[in-house]
Amino acid sequence: MERKHMSALSIYQSLSGGTKPHVQAKSPPAKKIKRKENGIQPNKKPNKKKRMRALKSSMRLSSSEKEKSKAEKDCETHNGEGFESPALDALLTDLAKVNNSRDRANRLFQWLIHPVQDKSFFRDNWEKKPILIQRQNPDYYKGLFSTAEFDHILRNDDVQYGVNLDVTSYTNGKRETHNPPGRALPYTVWDFYESGCSLRMLNPQAFSSTVWQVLSILQEKFGSMAGANVYLTPAGTQGFAPHYDDIEAFILQLEGKKHWRVYNPHQDEIGQPIMDVVLEAGDLLYFPRGFIHQADCLPDAHSLHLTVSSFQRNSWGDLLLKLMPAALETAMEEDVEFRKGLPLDYLQFMGVQNSEKEDPRRDKFIAHVEGLMKKLVSFAPADAAVDQKAKDFLHDCLPPVLSAEEKASSVYGAPARWGDGEALDVTVQLKGQTQIRLVRAGAARLCGDGETVSLCYTTENSRVYRKEEPKSIEMKAEHIDAMEFLIHSYPKFVSVASLPCEKMEAKMSLAELLFEKGLIHTAEPLTAE
Repeated sequence: MERKHMSALSIYQSLSGGTKPHVQAKSPPAKKIKRKENGIQPNKKPNKKKRMRALKSSMRLSSSEKEKSKAEKDCETHNGEGFESPALDALLTDLAKVNNSRDRANRLFQWLIHPVQDKSFFRDNWEKKPILIQRQNPDYYKGLFSTAEFDHILRNDDVQYGVNLDVTSYTNGKRETHNPPGRALPYTVWDFYESGCSLRMLNPQAFSSTVWQVLSILQEKFGSMAGANVYLTPAGTQGFAPHYDDIEAFILQLEGKKHWRVYNPHQDEIGQPIMDVVLEAGDLLYFPRGFIHQADCLPDAHSLHLTVSSFQRNSWGDLLLKLMPAALETAMEEDVEFRKGLPLDYLQFMGVQNSEKEDPRRDKFIAHVEGLMKKLVSFAPADAAVDQKAKDFLHDCLPPVLSAEEKASSVYGAPARWGDGEALDVTVQLKGQTQIRLVRAGAARLCGDGETVSLCYTTENSRVYRKEEPKSIEMKAEHIDAMEFLIHSYPKFVSVASLPCEKMEAKMSLAELLFEKGLIHTAEPLTAE
């Protein structure tokens, strides 16, 4: 049946073959050190002994100049001297005036990798190879984060060891964490620092409004959560052992300088670094997930850098983890071949203990499994699986940072207040001619599970990773077409009366619901009735 002849409700119900997929969110066993992003706990004990032996041998570098020459071809260095780019505060002010949040994301990302062009970066580097951008501009990231702000946060916010802050050291090949229990106060934190320990703030976006704003914009560029860590390292020390992460990493050198070595992934021995550089304030280093890296401070300067990360658990394999269980469930319901019993004697010729047997029954069994796997493709509910991924993404997302104009024209600027002993101006006037739109392109998404259609959204998320439960609204059938229309209309404002609902009452009820949840704002601030 063609989509144009189906209601939106029918489309969403059909995504998983009319049944609710019980997909599993569990990821495969971790084989890498995972960075604590936005409060995500890392796997502190990688289970590959061979990899760990390679990491511990970080100082055994090859002396072959030929090998070094080949390795250097696997990375790029760009000199940004002489290229003008706006200061961050001016850029964020200008971005607030940009009509489309996706355009904002593109412009902010272009600033991040300046002077490298967006297209060339994604063609040549993204998920492929590292790139170093040296700008000779120590003030490039001014206003983003600083040691002064680090100190201010310690003094004024509830920073907890192990949750918001890690104290680490790496000496004589041994990595240690020194977190005491409780709140991280300046008296003990700076004592650790003076003793040669590195400080890692795990979710600076929870404390810094600028970091929050930057990440909330970038997440629309990546279509994946944008997280961050801040690392403050004393001169002449190293805080972490050589390791690799499961994220795309952008290293923003904010203060001081730091010596970085990056190595090719998938090696039994750590080998020759493909990049051996010193980052100075204003520089950027990007490397894809899987690339082994280590960094240490030079004797004459401390280092403060911010790591922006994204694309964690965002591979085709991660999508298939959602897709395959749903496909198998549907196949078992609809195709008798998947419900037929296994051979009575299959344990006699299958399994590891029988893997060396020359038995024709094995060939027949394996061929049958392969045939079922091929048939499974026809039951794969790709759209439903993508919706499951989208739900996870929207749960991960930071809430949007609204401009003053957006606040004034949304629920946050509604005139309701307390005065003269009573609640005043509680009801605002949404009318048929009122022009509305979503606050962000990625603020909300319709997701179907075969039984219901939900509107998942980000506006009530916390700045702390997954502190809140996922936010969603179960949609009424009369609202689904209108919600889809509103999503696809962005960034244009549309009138409440133009929403494709049969009755005006339904149009108004949807607009009022979205306004109350902070999902829409109006072309002009609303006044009280």
